[in-house]
Amino acid sequence: MTTGIQRREPSRITRLFRETIAELRKVTWPTRQEAVSLTWVVIIVMIITAIILGGLDALFFEFFGWLFGR
Repeated sequence: MTTGIQRREPSRITRLFRETIAELRKVTWPTRQEAVSLTWVVIIVMIITAIILGGLDALFFEFFGWLFGR
């Protein structure tokens, strides 16, 4: 026997937000110290990569300038 009240399923957007919040609660967030140290790692790797790519760019610029008679 039913009471006449039907439950509506939540909309897709409502379900998306609920599932997203549930997943974010499962996340193990880094401590402040871990975040700072990992940020430094990223900055150092970016600087090293920029130096390498800049050096390669300069090397290729000189090589092709020599090759095609700048």
